[in-house]
Amino acid sequence: QAFYQGTIHGKVTDEMRKIPPAVYAPDKLDVEQWISVARDAGMKYAVLTAKRHPGFCLWPSKHTDYTVANSGNKTDVVEKYVKACEKCGVLAGLYYPSVDFRHLGGRPPADDWKYVTSIHQTFMTDQITELLTGYGSIAEVWIDIPHVLGRGYRTFLYEHIARLQPNAVILMNGGFHDGTKVPVDKIWPTDLVSLERTLPSKTGYTQWKNVEGKDYYIPGEFCDSIMPSWWWVEGQKPRDDQQVLAQFQACRTAGVNFLLDAPPDNHGLIPQTTIESLMRLRHSAGI
Repeated sequence: QAFYQGTIHGKVTDEMRKIPPAVYAPDKLDVEQWISVARDAGMKYAVLTAKRHPGFCLWPSKHTDYTVANSGNKTDVVEKYVKACEKCGVLAGLYYPSVDFRHLGGRPPADDWKYVTSIHQTFMTDQITELLTGYGSIAEVWIDIPHVLGRGYRTFLYEHIARLQPNAVILMNGGFHDGTKVPVDKIWPTDLVSLERTLPSKTGYTQWKNVEGKDYYIPGEFCDSIMPSWWWVEGQKPRDDQQVLAQFQACRTAGVNFLLDAPPDNHGLIPQTTIESLMRLRHSAGI
């Protein structure tokens, strides 16, 4: 999804809103390759970005025409992904953003991310319902930018997801912090605390958290990309092996999960350089 690179600090241009779905056209798409690489790298679960902020859906959603159904490659990626996870013995998770620059209901006034309309919340509920009822068992649901939703809808959404996928863990992303505290105003309720590109505190990560006077068991999940960017960019190489290994070791010491992004290229394949980097990481980490 290289055309997602147009977002800068949450902004999106009018030109980007006009990008047609046909631009998405990977000519060698192999979703099973992604998951077999994850398995061979020692990963126990995966999280697929089913949709990113610009609004393009990797499944044929009935609630928008901005999907693979109208693209240059009509493969239902979510379907292929869940089946590949089942085949490879990898737990399947799904990422979904709270903001959507394509659909007017999801565009807060003046790009102020503090507000999201009820129209967008209904749209979001409908799309998440599709994802969690049409593809089988989902192990993790990763909600990005949840602070725009407000405590009321966030609670509704958490309970709705739990009803649809009772065995799934639900993560509301709290952004850049070391997991010492739970940013309740931004992410509560949640089953996990995300540490986005921020390693756990040197004092370690405490799984038991006190939230509004009650104690909850809330594990941590650190996320970063093996690439300099979250997405594939032509000419970029994976980050230094020792840098990624140091992150993994810090997470293991703290008892925090390590969610490592490994984006496919424009052809729909994880590049060989990324695969080699992942295999070196497994070997060095002893997993």
